[in-house]
Amino acid sequence: MFDDVDLVHQALPGLSFEEIDISTNFLGKKISAPIVISGMTGGTEELGRLNSIIATAAEKTGIAMGVGSQRVALERSETRESFAVVRRIARDIPVIANIGAPQLLRGYGVRELEEAISMVEADAIAVHFNPAQEVFQPEGEPDYSDRLLTVLSEVIKSLGVPVIVKETGTGLAMETVSKLRRVGVTHFDVQGAGGTSWVAVEMFRGRRRGNWKWRSADVFKGWGVPTAASIIETRFAAPDSFIIGSGGIRNGLDGAKALALGADLVGMALPAMRAAVKGAEALGEFVEDFKFQLKVASFLVGAKDVRDIKKTPLVISGKLRDWVTSRGLDLSVYTKVRAGRA
Repeated sequence: MFDDVDLVHQALPGLSFEEIDISTNFLGKKISAPIVISGMTGGTEELGRLNSIIATAAEKTGIAMGVGSQRVALERSETRESFAVVRRIARDIPVIANIGAPQLLRGYGVRELEEAISMVEADAIAVHFNPAQEVFQPEGEPDYSDRLLTVLSEVIKSLGVPVIVKETGTGLAMETVSKLRRVGVTHFDVQGAGGTSWVAVEMFRGRRRGNWKWRSADVFKGWGVPTAASIIETRFAAPDSFIIGSGGIRNGLDGAKALALGADLVGMALPAMRAAVKGAEALGEFVEDFKFQLKVASFLVGAKDVRDIKKTPLVISGKLRDWVTSRGLDLSVYTKVRAGRA
């Protein structure tokens, strides 16, 4: 739905390109741009090598990064190195630990989360929600009862770092965000539909393995709240929250649109991984291109910094406009909501 978002070009931006500063603060650290490479990997020697490549590029370019689910490392100590390598390389940037929400209903508590945080000396921990994927996995754990809210509340009160509730490709709706906000969640990574569909991944995986669920996964492979809509819904439901807009963001223009819609940071997974498999230099080049594109978008709308991008005029049309209005949200009110966060 980013195609349904247009930033308004200003022929007289009122500033020089050299004046633009897209640096920002995240988790108490200054980063060169409002970018985080989403947690994707870890658990094997090869995946540890990818984590080291991502850490090298993220540290060099001055952006944040996360690691993949650390459940495997908490249960198999021999895999810990594939995660721990990140902080040894990336000393100065924000790093986000990662654990799955279903584990919180299966005995994981403060001790396990603190261990995951300590493993990578993390500045925050993401608790990832993936009910759509879990329900199609043969080994899935599709338990997302409201008891999870109680456990999350307890964890948030006890941990020394922020908890980021992170979706994994199907987005956050305002009803869910409202529930989470009431128990103390202040950081959200929407990761909406439009990027990698993990339901589609399970469809292909299930078909190869002869799992009967693949036929039903095919029906639901396009399921979810689109990223652009999820940013808007999350900001409406939790206007004072910190939002990472991720899911289908492929370039700096997409990133600028996500920020203008109300995100504080933009996250990338698949495009970063595609670059990472070619090496740290290729990933670094991708990140620098992304940053340049973000600066160009800022220049062309007359935004001197990230705060200004969040106030820039927008034109929302097509399916995104239909989505927002059908959900009972007033775009004229939202203009004030998103600007109020800046």
